[in-house]
Amino acid sequence: MPATTIHFVRHGQVDNPDHILYERLPGFHLSDRGRAMVEATARFMAEAPGLRDLEAVYSSPLDRTRETTAILLEQINPARVRHGLKPLEPIYDRRLIEAGNEFRGKRIGHGQGALWRPSNLRLILDLRRPSWGESYRQIARRVGDFVRQVVRSHPDAQVLAVSHESPIWSYRHLLETGHPEHNMLLRATALASVTSITLDCETGKVLGIAYADPAAGV
Repeated sequence: MPATTIHFVRHGQVDNPDHILYERLPGFHLSDRGRAMVEATARFMAEAPGLRDLEAVYSSPLDRTRETTAILLEQINPARVRHGLKPLEPIYDRRLIEAGNEFRGKRIGHGQGALWRPSNLRLILDLRRPSWGESYRQIARRVGDFVRQVVRSHPDAQVLAVSHESPIWSYRHLLETGHPEHNMLLRATALASVTSITLDCETGKVLGIAYADPAAGV
């Protein structure tokens, strides 16, 4: 049966010494370690036939995902050319963008950050249902729309999608449990990790979900 696999890659570590919640803000780039993380994942993908033989590459339009995508393609495209395949160019899709968040631009989770201010406690009463921004259901819905379009556009193919922790995990959690709500502290989507979701092209049924963390030792 024809099946399409979408390999969701989370971006690498971001240079953020002031511990700002950067969310969708511009100007936040990969750190040196973040680039090394993505390079490790790129080598992993370039050496794996199923990952190397991609038909398309999609990316969130934010700086850190654009940079992650560029590093991945620096490794993947030469490997493709060596095997007689054409190099790929990224397609930017806002459905892969980071979750919206009311703490955007604030210093959180470090010292006297915004999370600990009494005026903000109302936003974090339930970590499974974010009252601080875009809901997990909204996030999973837009990623699901993206996935359905990709399966229609690229039947029986391998596709790369570079995104962020919340979109990747919210959609995966929906597929695995039937609901996207989750405890944000229990996610399993490491920086520069690969979450591969395979779907039947005719029915849309999930045939398998695999996870790899090639940058774990970086």
